Formats: sequence, C-alpha cells, structure tokens
Amino acid sequence: MTASVPIISMALPTEKFAHDFGASFERFGFAMISDHGIDPDLIDRAWAMAKAFFALSEEEKRAYHLTGLGGARGYTPFGTEIAKGAKEVDLKEFWHVGRDLPAGHRLAAQQPNNVWPSEVPEFRATFDALFAEFDRVGGQLLSAIARYLGLSPEYFDDSILDGNSVMRLLHYPPVAGPAKGIRAEAHEDINTITLLLGAEEAGLEILDKDGSWLPVAPPAGALAVNVGDMLQRLTNNRLPSTTHRVANPDAGRASVARYSMPFFLHFRSDFPIETLENCIDADHPNHYPDTILADEYLQQRLREIGLKK
Repeated sequence: MTASVPIISMALPTEKFAHDFGASFERFGFAMISDHGIDPDLIDRAWAMAKAFFALSEEEKRAYHLTGLGGARGYTPFGTEIAKGAKEVDLKEFWHVGRDLPAGHRLAAQQPNNVWPSEVPEFRATFDALFAEFDRVGGQLLSAIARYLGLSPEYFDDSILDGNSVMRLLHYPPVAGPAKGIRAEAHEDINTITLLLGAEEAGLEILDKDGSWLPVAPPAGALAVNVGDMLQRLTNNRLPSTTHRVANPDAGRASVARYSMPFFLHFRSDFPIETLENCIDADHPNHYPDTILADEYLQQRLREIGLKK
C-alpha cells in the first residue's frame, strides 16, 4: 500500500495534535494541516494581490528587484533561482515579504525592511496581515514539535522572536511546449519549518524513503508544512528535511499558471543552531558537532542556490 502524507486538524486536543504532527514530520518530513484558523477572506485577498502584482509589466516588476540582498526582499525575476546541484533554473518568479524591524535593532543588518509595490493598492496591508498570521500559526506548530521532542511547549519561543522569516509569493507561468527545466527542481528548504498555501494545485511532490515521488495535495485552504534544514540539523536528522519538487503540469493544465505562498519560518539571525542533547545517543551520534549561527547557515545556502554571489 502506498504511503500518504496525513491531513491533521489543529482542532485536535493539544497532546494528540503534537503526537500526530510530530509523527508525520518524523516519517515524511511533511504534514498537511487543516483548521489552522487563518481567515479565508484574508487568503482570498492575498491571492488577488499576488496575481495583480505578477500581471504587471516586466519593467514595473523589475523596479523592485534589489541587488545585493540575495532576494531577501522585493522581486526576484523569472529564471533566477536554481536548486543546489541542478542544471536548469526553476520556471518561476517571486516576491519576498519579511519582518520589518525598528531602527537601531541589533538584527537590522541581517534582516532588511520591506519594499512595497505602489502599483497594487492594499498590497502592504494584506501581506502585513497574512505574515502576522503565518507567524502565529508557525509558532503554534513549533510548540507542538517541542512537545513531540519532549521539550517544554515554549522551547522555541525565544529562538523565533524577531526571526528572519520570509513569505514568498510564487508565480509559475504557463508551461509552453517541451520545457527546459521544471517549475521547481528537487530541493530541500533552508529554514526551520515551511508553511505553504496553494499546494492544492497539483505539482508538489516529495521524495519518499523508497525513492518514489508522493503527491502532496491538501484540501483547499489547508497548509502543507515541512521540515527545513535548520530543524533537521537541530534534531540530528530525527526530523528529516525531505527533498521535494514542483513538477510541470500535464498537457491539460499546461496553459494554467500556478500560484503558491510559502512562509519560510526562520530562527532569529543570531540563534546558535546546536544539536539537541535529547536527539543524541549511542545509536544516533551527533552528526553536527559544530555550532553555527542561523544567519551564517542561511548565507551559505543562499550562495548554493544562486541568490547570492
């Protein structure tokens, strides 16, 4: 029988949700989450704003392409990002929204403030609100993971306070003819956990332990959530950062654009990623004996995927 990533309701009792969510992370590195509480009307407004921005002219969009930031804020043009080890760039363009920090904040150098497109009214208000909701739900999910790992529910609170999280608005244009490359080549995420809206449009697949590709298609409005490399490292590979991709559509959907909104939840930039002691034992020696700051790790990986020189 083919394995499948489970759909787990956040309305479950706290301990039951933590068990089921953590078990799915440990087995697949992924879970699908319903009843997360993000307002459907806010999500609908966000889709409308994203589509309005990507419908702008190339000249208008490129005015928000900021050099030297590794794509951390604003617009990244089509054909820029490439998966580590891939031969072709991904067939996508995107916009990044991050966390605005007050002037003089100690992390301001690592976490620049946002830019906003003046051509799309309500863009900022909509995505400020959605970012805050992703942040809230992400904290709840990490609290559940802490419980699953035998830690206090508040264990991750300080590590993500003022964290370097990024919300990405993704546009995959229609695929014309035999494409060179795919929408998103096989990769793992850099961050702590990823919360994704929009995966109900077919294409998201994960690489299972037997080498087969499993589709991940949550119900409309639900989230696909996955482990990132930072959490994998922190847990000594107990929670795997699973390889995943966005495959090109079949002929019947090739003319349809695909949109999605992942929220890459990050530790704060100066958080030291050091293997959890309760994830090390005789059968599981420490694979990551060297502590690394979250921002140092992020910069390494951004260079690997072509977003930084």
